[in-house]
Amino acid sequence: MNILSLFDGISCGRVALERAGVKVDNYYASEIDEFAIKVSRFNHDDVQQIGNVLNIDETALPQIDLIMGGSPCQGFSFAGKGLAFEDPRSRLFFEFVDLVDRCKPKYFLLENVRMKKEFLDIITEYLEVEPILINSSLVSAQNRQRYYWTNIPNIGPPEDTCSDMLEDILEPRPSRKYLAGQQLRDNYQGGNQLNPNYKSQANRIHDINKKAPTIMAGSHGYANGYINQDGDIRKLTPIECERLQTLPDNYTDGVSDTQRYKGLGNGWTVDVVAHILRKMQ
Repeated sequence: MNILSLFDGISCGRVALERAGVKVDNYYASEIDEFAIKVSRFNHDDVQQIGNVLNIDETALPQIDLIMGGSPCQGFSFAGKGLAFEDPRSRLFFEFVDLVDRCKPKYFLLENVRMKKEFLDIITEYLEVEPILINSSLVSAQNRQRYYWTNIPNIGPPEDTCSDMLEDILEPRPSRKYLAGQQLRDNYQGGNQLNPNYKSQANRIHDINKKAPTIMAGSHGYANGYINQDGDIRKLTPIECERLQTLPDNYTDGVSDTQRYKGLGNGWTVDVVAHILRKMQ
């Protein structure tokens, strides 16, 4: 198959195709983030980087069988400002639509965040398929609800086969550099509780006996909160975030931790996408 991956990021789609057993003849990746491209090249010799989605010349490509992508979601996300199509990043959704129209692939797959119904309905109207909401917790130790629009037939959620909780994916002895700062530790009150008067973006301590919350693309992992592991209050490591996205350990090695967290937060839960791609005929 010839694949065109838009907003490719760290090429989670390439991993999903391999895991789904799909033979890839050509994988064309449209991405502009230099660190995401570096991670992709570190892992995949066959990914062909073709640059900015705004500059793609489809006449230079062979017939594309599958267009896939997760267009930037900052304007749609409940966690963001909710600007939707007024946000120039979220308007890139229309580039996805345009390329589907120009390339006329047999299949397409678009992923995006949970959003207001009015935005959801606009995307659905343009793609002419109903989305399916899938929680990554079905295949991983992470709660991550995402919508998937696709014309691949007979798609439903995967079976709930994953009993892993956050505790099950933790590294046993991570570097001390992941420890919380002294101020946060001073405000720790035991269990999952912080001093209620302590205000911080990182004022979450997660229960390791439950599924992890959705990992985010915030710098240094602070946006992902903290855990209490054997009395140490620390943030999740990049390897632990890779495991939550069902990627191989050290997949994002070769760039800074800041860029690893960013790429992983922007990426896909691989096993969810592989589940969808297996349905292609």
